[in-house]
Amino acid sequence: MSTARVTKGHGSANDFVLIDDPHADARLDAEAVRELTDRRRGIGGDGVIRVVRSSALMDGEHTADHAGAAAAAGAEWFMDYRNADGSISEMCGNGVRVFAHYLVENGLVDASAPILVGTRGGMKTVTVVPDPAGGPAPWYRVDMGAWDLPAARTGDAELGADSIVTTRGTDVARPAVSVDMGNPHTVVALPSLHELISADLGTVPDVDPVPPHGTNVEFIVVDADGDDDPRTGRLRMRVHERGVGETMACGTGACAAALAARFWAGHEGPVDWTVDQPGGPVRVEIEPDRVFLSGPAVLVAEVSLLDTATGD
Repeated sequence: MSTARVTKGHGSANDFVLIDDPHADARLDAEAVRELTDRRRGIGGDGVIRVVRSSALMDGEHTADHAGAAAAAGAEWFMDYRNADGSISEMCGNGVRVFAHYLVENGLVDASAPILVGTRGGMKTVTVVPDPAGGPAPWYRVDMGAWDLPAARTGDAELGADSIVTTRGTDVARPAVSVDMGNPHTVVALPSLHELISADLGTVPDVDPVPPHGTNVEFIVVDADGDDDPRTGRLRMRVHERGVGETMACGTGACAAALAARFWAGHEGPVDWTVDQPGGPVRVEIEPDRVFLSGPAVLVAEVSLLDTATGD
């Protein structure tokens, strides 16, 4: 690992350690991930992203089928993503943007064309778009693909919820709705900004029934967006990410939050959402069969790793 090129980056303050390992040569087990993401003993981050060619993972553990599908679809590069606790994750919306930005900045892809990225959550297509606020740095728009909201196709739709979430710092247990973004999410609507701020996300929220593979839990408060366009909406969000804890932002979580808010608003609800997170705003565009996420990406530093056994 000490010979690998390592970069620190973030998307909306959701931060990652990126490892340049095109041929999958580096050791990347759970222990290595935990060491890298440790904020006191390592570099620090919400997760690790290995920048690797899809073809190099064709026979790799946990990735062979996904990497093969990505390579067959024309995705040269695969985002091999791990949570900070070392667990393997399907994908990460903010991470995809940082991954694409890394490819662009290092001349590995053509920024004027759609960027194909392989993930365990399916292939993602990323395009470079202008910052909607007029800033000089580009944003990245990710086709997050198909989504599923089970309550919308079951008897739970009438109740508006399919689970109950109990969280320290909130007044009572709250109803929630599950959203599948290729990774699992549970979205809780809170009645006030005060309760959103008071929620203790340093502890794992209790979700009933317990999802079989765990879940990311988003807590939201829907705001008036200040215009008269019924197609647009705005909400505030905090998130407890599975295998990480509270993070400053979550890309798939922002998509799940917007989808849940529209579900609760009904079929005439907004389809173009601004999602304000502690790490900054992102844009979520909802279509009948897919959802798009747009936001910034930043590379912070190149890192030289030392071999702690020798001090070199």
